[in-house]
Amino acid sequence: MTTLPDFRLETHFSRWEFSARHHMTASDSQTTSMSDLLALADAEDRAAWDNITLGYTETYGAPALRAAIAATYEGLTAADILCFAGAEEGLYCAMLALLGPADHAIVTVPNYQSMETLPVTIAGAVTGVPLRPENNWRLDIADVRAALKPNTKLICVNFPNNPTGAIADQEAFAALAKLCAERGIHLFSDEVYRGLERDASLRLPQAAELFDRGISLNVMSKAYGLPGLRIGWIACRDHALLERMEKMKHYLSICNSRPSEVLATIALKGRAVILDRNRALVAANLERLGAFFAEFPDLYEWRAPDGGCVGFARYLGADGVESHCRGLVEEAGVLLLPSSLFVSDLLPVATDRFRVGFGRKDIEVGLDAWRRHIRR
Repeated sequence: MTTLPDFRLETHFSRWEFSARHHMTASDSQTTSMSDLLALADAEDRAAWDNITLGYTETYGAPALRAAIAATYEGLTAADILCFAGAEEGLYCAMLALLGPADHAIVTVPNYQSMETLPVTIAGAVTGVPLRPENNWRLDIADVRAALKPNTKLICVNFPNNPTGAIADQEAFAALAKLCAERGIHLFSDEVYRGLERDASLRLPQAAELFDRGISLNVMSKAYGLPGLRIGWIACRDHALLERMEKMKHYLSICNSRPSEVLATIALKGRAVILDRNRALVAANLERLGAFFAEFPDLYEWRAPDGGCVGFARYLGADGVESHCRGLVEEAGVLLLPSSLFVSDLLPVATDRFRVGFGRKDIEVGLDAWRRHIRR
């Protein structure tokens, strides 16, 4: 495997994420305090927290954590779960375990960079399938069929999508899973925003629930708003694949943080409270964001996304989106992500877009700073 290229988005975040006054492109939901999280614990988990020891843990993840994760899936058990230090490690191990130089992969575009970069680096060939703005960024199964090759080994999707917030139609997703099952292709489904759908009827089944080669990636960071725990996982009924990924993990984190495992278990058991709160905040923020964009119809084109807590707005100003985003962060401390950070080696990505986030509280403060900058 060759040296990986610069991760554009994360490099940009290294410069601005903690220095910009108004982080208006955050991809995670509002987090919670330790006291509020522990208040969700039952007696058993509170005792586990109070009596915690700080030794190594099991590479697959603590049994209680894997059981709590499995309970979020239909028909899965703890044996179908492998935990990681965040979602990125899981994605990395999965791509290494699944792909080789003789294989072909299919990836949706636009996407989170590593979902494209890793297959491009590892596989013999990769084909991009476009999520088109004129189709509300929805997946067209005809594009997937057209991209298939005899050696297609893997199809990678992400719904709700980052950066667009789009969700595939139920029919298209079912057709995708059926196609993969018929052809023996693994379906890698990044589901980190599942649970934050604008309408519950849009919520897709999880790939691991559908067939043996379905691979579901999830994490405590996004919908749950607990990125500091650094707990992610892959759910899959292909245990030989899980074993190969576990061997990759031996070279990386080896095991997870024991305190984080206990806290993640508490959060997963209390997920109804956490997700209800985050959905309510996202819904309220979407109204505020929509009203803001409506104030400036000559500058912005906006459609509320299907799910998640990020969207891909269009900038209409003559100065261009790169200049606009740069001026906002340098002069007003308002951080957005221009479309140059989502460019693809496989397909063109719209050059007039920016990612905006709406999962955190106090969005009005950032909107006020943004508004003042425009009016100046």
